[in-house]
Amino acid sequence: MKTGFAALLYKDLRLMLSGHFFLLALGSLVLYTCYIQFFYVKTDQKIFPVYLYAPEGTADGMAAEMLPVSGMEEMKEKCRDGYAVGIRLEGDAASLWMEGSGSSSLDRVRASYALSLLPGEEGREAQAVGTDSREMKLRREIVCEFLFFELTAVGFLGIASLLFKEKKMGVMKLYAVMHYGRMAFLLSKLLLCLGTDLVFAAVFTCLNLGEACGQVLLPVLLQAGILSGMMALIGFLCAVWLADFKQFSLFYLFLAVFICTPVFLAGQTEVEWAWMDYHPVYHLFKGMKNAYFQGTPGSLGYLAASTLTLVILFLAALRVWDWEIRKE
Repeated sequence: MKTGFAALLYKDLRLMLSGHFFLLALGSLVLYTCYIQFFYVKTDQKIFPVYLYAPEGTADGMAAEMLPVSGMEEMKEKCRDGYAVGIRLEGDAASLWMEGSGSSSLDRVRASYALSLLPGEEGREAQAVGTDSREMKLRREIVCEFLFFELTAVGFLGIASLLFKEKKMGVMKLYAVMHYGRMAFLLSKLLLCLGTDLVFAAVFTCLNLGEACGQVLLPVLLQAGILSGMMALIGFLCAVWLADFKQFSLFYLFLAVFICTPVFLAGQTEVEWAWMDYHPVYHLFKGMKNAYFQGTPGSLGYLAASTLTLVILFLAALRVWDWEIRKE
């Protein structure tokens, strides 16, 4: 049995090598790392611009961060992006002008920041949370997003590409008469895909977080394992159910546009959707973010739900594989 399982592993490894699977992963690693090191962390992201319109010309003593404008129309034009804030000053009265960003909490922060720049406003001293620099926060954020995208895409496509290649080679009928167990067939593919994803996650995190990776590596690997396992099993189910790669590609497009895109929008743009609390992929994304920013593996409820989901998907994959073998 051990020899048979080793032969399955070796066969799947050769299929992955012939399909340039590892070369694609290495290319993604180099591309993402170069973008982070040379472009993203060097981007100057200034806080909300604040424009001041003072019809009476009484703008003395204003903070240097406030940018003067010559008229109300000019101020409205500059504030149309939903990011900048305008202040109209008439005597001692100040009124705000800003376009809504789609997030009430972000709009309150914008308004509070703009009003804090007015003279005579006594702002409360903010308590600093954490010791990360701005660059490190940017690194944690972008590494989390890239890794989530990579595992969602590659974990789903990797095992499916192996199965479609075997279908095309016409070896599916051989598995129906071979003595290898159905679990060995599935495990050989899962272990290779999971191992590749974990190595990618570890190397990618260490390269871009440096010394800080030691604080978050184990929780990140746990989250990567959960996400990689789920996506690989879903990819296996779809590859067995769907007749050809064209149908699979359409399903993958549906997954990317309607399942993953709302998660990124809700997680990164502060768009508030109440239904996102019931979106399972959103909780996986939050788990990955908690691992990078807090170094925590997640709550017991989250881990229990993830484990149960993996078990259900694994059993479903075994059942679907049995149906496919009977057809052959």
